[in-house]
Amino acid sequence: MLCCSHGPNLYFALLETIGLAAFRHYGGYEAFLHLVRNWPLFGRDIQGSKQLHWERIQGGKILKKLIVFDLDGTLAESKSSLDAEMAGLLRDLLRVAKVAVISGGDWPQFEKQLLPNLDLDENRMNLFLLPTCGTKFFQFVKRDWKRIYSEDLTVEGKEKIISSLKKAVDAAGFKVEKVWGEAIEDRGSQITFSALGQQAPLEEKDKWDPDFSKRKKIKAILDRFIPEFSVRLGGKTSIDVTQPGIDKAYGIRKLRDLLGISLEEMIFIGDALFVGGNDYPAKEAGVVSIAVRGPSETKPVTEAIIACLDGDHQVTL
Repeated sequence: MLCCSHGPNLYFALLETIGLAAFRHYGGYEAFLHLVRNWPLFGRDIQGSKQLHWERIQGGKILKKLIVFDLDGTLAESKSSLDAEMAGLLRDLLRVAKVAVISGGDWPQFEKQLLPNLDLDENRMNLFLLPTCGTKFFQFVKRDWKRIYSEDLTVEGKEKIISSLKKAVDAAGFKVEKVWGEAIEDRGSQITFSALGQQAPLEEKDKWDPDFSKRKKIKAILDRFIPEFSVRLGGKTSIDVTQPGIDKAYGIRKLRDLLGISLEEMIFIGDALFVGGNDYPAKEAGVVSIAVRGPSETKPVTEAIIACLDGDHQVTL
């Protein structure tokens, strides 16, 4: 049985997402999760659930059909593969809902970090992948993953962004002693700055900017240099730059248009939902959002959602 040892912010996010009425009625997270796991008629007009059923009839809640995740820092540690437990949870979730993953990473990162560990079956048709903060969209068609769109930057735009990034880092005064791999990467539709390099060890990333203060200073300078572009913070050491308005909110709206699922029918889960974070545009778009602080918090959120979706019932808000 899961418990609420993951912190009050996560607990109250779950309360908000799954429904305050349910938690009040059934006595908290453990009791509620036990109920939805073991009571397949949850939400129907039977003993103990009249209040919830009436709220549904009145239209006071919106059924959730699409669960959207960030990748690094949410489903997995930075540049690391999914662990077996998370992969199992995603497979279970894909049985009962559509799932999308939006990451600042490019498509090769999805191929290396996400897909090999999922071991998908026929439910791969329920999975949608959006690399580079939603500036690209991949969907499984017939026997392979097909790129549906890619909002690439122009050559001139890329050159200006890269030059401005170098100047902003110098102006901020955050030079590092060692860099693992390239610090600035051209991802076609996005330019990404990784302060310690693309291949930096996770323990070094964890130490460099845990409170985002260094990157916020760089972003403030960069915003002045390239106001015509969108600048967002992501991962543990990264800054992502895209065309204006082409960010995770754009990806969310593309999911809405391509899948025919309204924003009210989605939930977004990410670790950078603060102002300036690369997950924040998803929240700005109007999607119910849950902030987590790593995979260890994403797991109980996902398990609770699966418990609510499994069977005839669905997550509602």
